[in-house]
Amino acid sequence: MEKAIDRQRVLLRHLDPAAAPSPAPPAISASACAAGDSAAYHRRAAFADDVVIVAAYRTAICKARRGGFKDTFAEDLLVPVFKALVDKTKLNPCEVGDIVVGTVLAPGSQRAIECRMAALYAGFPDTVPLKTVNRQCSSGLQAVADVAAAIKAGLYDIGIAAGLESMTVNQVRLDGQVNPKVELFSQARDCLLPMGLTSENVAHRFGITRLEQDQAAAESHRKAAAAAAAGKFKEEIVPVHTKIVDPKTGEEKEIVVSADDGIRAGTSVAVLSKLKPAFSKDGSTTAGNASQVSDGAGAVLLMRRDVAMKKGLPILGVFRSFAAVGVDPSVMGIGPAVAIPAAVKAASLQIDDIDLFEINEVLDVSVLFSMR
Repeated sequence: MEKAIDRQRVLLRHLDPAAAPSPAPPAISASACAAGDSAAYHRRAAFADDVVIVAAYRTAICKARRGGFKDTFAEDLLVPVFKALVDKTKLNPCEVGDIVVGTVLAPGSQRAIECRMAALYAGFPDTVPLKTVNRQCSSGLQAVADVAAAIKAGLYDIGIAAGLESMTVNQVRLDGQVNPKVELFSQARDCLLPMGLTSENVAHRFGITRLEQDQAAAESHRKAAAAAAAGKFKEEIVPVHTKIVDPKTGEEKEIVVSADDGIRAGTSVAVLSKLKPAFSKDGSTTAGNASQVSDGAGAVLLMRRDVAMKKGLPILGVFRSFAAVGVDPSVMGIGPAVAIPAAVKAASLQIDDIDLFEINEVLDVSVLFSMR
């Protein structure tokens, strides 16, 4: 019991940070309680500087080069989610201190310009700045962390974090000449490995079988299909009015994209087991247990808790911590298994304190390793 009470005290420090004094008298003082999960507690005004998420919207996620966004400019994916954040929260866009967009494949300066154009198309005044960040697969999360850190530091009270990728427009490739010095440094050379080969390395090094990966993929699609059928994604997806061009006739057709087109509701382990390895002749990574290449965008609105409360906006989540940890490039997919414990520790929590983890499923082998 004493250990449980000690854990409650740690958790309560998150609910009642001593470093956040408030001029307003507290309504209720938080304290450790041995009554269990049924014990009620109330927050107080000392949480004014919490960084909270009050709105989150995304486009549908579509297959690159053959999905609903194959003929859509990248910046036109951002515009509707930017507009949704403003329209649905009744936010004055002039109040936004910064917009940070995580994006990977496009040339940096070009994509930054496109994102700035998207903000202007969406109605933001030219006084609202924008920047892009690139931390590969976690670029959107890095954008959230950057905005949260700036709000916590008092640089501004309201910010937008977004993510954007058009893999139709920008494919995975290296431009320019590779420095020959890379041949003298094996780890540097491993930075050039395709993701699919790093996936094979993880499977081989840590004993993750093809069957396990196919089972994880089938279960992922089952969950996604069930969620879509139940309307779980309806509120978060912003319909996008765009066009699609018939590659044979050149005919343009106006369409509205409002549903993910990569969910395979009827897939099974039996079906997935028939697919050939995609990256290595004797490998275990296939088109079925790895993510599709995709087009899409998403954005979240963050602000101080006291600002959100003043505006009467819902608190969807609280930003507590963030961690970025490097790993061996040859098995880069194990990153979440190292970064998640670091982020949890930074919040003075333990893994067992967390009820639900959401992990990038770009490669099922990475998810399986992280779950272990």
